[in-house]
Amino acid sequence: MERPTCPHCGQHLIRFELPDNTGWQGEFQLACFNDECPYFVRGWKHMEEHYAARASYRYRIDPSTGHASPLAVWSKTALLDRILDPPQDESHAPDGDPSDNNQGSSE
Repeated sequence: MERPTCPHCGQHLIRFELPDNTGWQGEFQLACFNDECPYFVRGWKHMEEHYAARASYRYRIDPSTGHASPLAVWSKTALLDRILDPPQDESHAPDGDPSDNNQGSSE
């Protein structure tokens, strides 16, 4: 089965484990963790201008419904520690070892 891709940057979506008590169904969701994705990049400005919040969002799909929606993040490293599929050849990981997803979840 072909993995879905982000419509904003074309990178494959990555499975991530859901935090407890999110209200979402299933054990995981799919999201774009490409830090250079235009959707993620412009999200910082949009959230600041419209909500006075230092946050952005990543493209997300609920695999149980196929519904896409923004995934709010408070930093570039938010939720990286919950990635279930380490990147293989895509450049979305922070500097350093792309398999080291324990970079911390807040800045």
